[in-house]
Amino acid sequence: MSKRILTLIAAGSLLTLTACGNGDNGNGDTADGGATGAGNGGDVTISWWHNSNTGEGREYYDQVAADFEEANPGVTVEVSPMQHEDMLTRLDAAFQSGDAPDIFMERGGGELADKVEAGLIRDITDDAADEIELLGGTVAGWQVEDRTYALPFSLGVVGFWYNKELVESAGITEEPETWDEMYEAIDKLKEAGIEPISVGAGDTWPAAHYWYQFSLRECAQDTLQDAVTSLDFSDECFLRAGEDTQQLVESEPFNRGFLSTPAQSGPTSASGLMATGRVAMELQGHWEPGVIMGLTEDGAGLGDNLGWFPFPAVEGGEGDQDAQLGGGDAWAVSEGSPDAAVDFVKYLLSDEVQQGFAELDMGLPTNPNASDSVQDPSLASLLEVRDNAPYVQLYFDTAFGASVGGAMNDAIALLFAGQATPQDIVDDTQAAADARG
Repeated sequence: MSKRILTLIAAGSLLTLTACGNGDNGNGDTADGGATGAGNGGDVTISWWHNSNTGEGREYYDQVAADFEEANPGVTVEVSPMQHEDMLTRLDAAFQSGDAPDIFMERGGGELADKVEAGLIRDITDDAADEIELLGGTVAGWQVEDRTYALPFSLGVVGFWYNKELVESAGITEEPETWDEMYEAIDKLKEAGIEPISVGAGDTWPAAHYWYQFSLRECAQDTLQDAVTSLDFSDECFLRAGEDTQQLVESEPFNRGFLSTPAQSGPTSASGLMATGRVAMELQGHWEPGVIMGLTEDGAGLGDNLGWFPFPAVEGGEGDQDAQLGGGDAWAVSEGSPDAAVDFVKYLLSDEVQQGFAELDMGLPTNPNASDSVQDPSLASLLEVRDNAPYVQLYFDTAFGASVGGAMNDAIALLFAGQATPQDIVDDTQAAADARG
């Protein structure tokens, strides 16, 4: 049997559909994790940072670490769950101070290439050969010059999560497929006294995703692909994406105080507003169900009341309107970490662990033997969209690297605040690209 999977191309910037074997896991996966050499020659402690810091996800990862320890005497896994933005900040500081964790989440693209160039991340090409073969093309976004530096464990796309009850109460009976229909839905929600959309613009990247998405609709695939290597943003489609974004902001669809609203931390965050039924929709990634479950008192989230639809089409856009924005997370190992850290990463990609990951709706698994374990109907539909997309554009700030992506995100945030124009986004991004050389 063959399965359609996602392959990252163009230096980790684009994912396209291809096919691979069903990946019968020839690495002899067992529940014990198979840590070859772990603990040999004395006890060893490995540190693991992740962002499943609430609810069942946190409990599951604690159990995974305990199972690995039990099967590998002498190995201790120090688990550090963190809120996502806090983790990113601490990771940056840890790498600068030379005190990075042994195992950490890596997003790939330009960010990964920078770490490889700085000698901060371990090459696991040979040590994880069986796992790399199993995952197939999905590992390409975490490769530099044909060497693999991380194993992706979750790969998804960004779209609109919505509260079915609130949307139906406003008289909206069908998911918007175009932006004309989306604006009609926004107007109906406002008329019903419901805040249409939450956005955590205080953390910048949720706002930036709107410009990314509009660029995906306005720009041809070749234009986006070429921009990754040329860093040329002169095509008019990038300006049109800014104009689309500005039009949306000026329609005032967002929650009150959205400019200072955090993305996911606490009940007043953008995800918290979704979790507690105070907004109808939120543009977020595949991680959203797990996040909002952790932000509700009973840990159940919105349950069957949570729906999802892809970013609507833009009439006249040059991009493929079925293309998706997304990316994933991978487990990477810091340079100089013990072999037990690599063995633990391999265990995290085993059938058993990935199936449990999928069953708890913690994300969209990359191990093809775990795809059928996704329980949430919305996530299952998202998985179908992912696998049927002509290509998936990697998040721009990841694809272009920290310096270019950061300047891009800052300019988009200023547009949301009414302090920048669509042209400013293009100019600031191009200036950062030129400075990078």
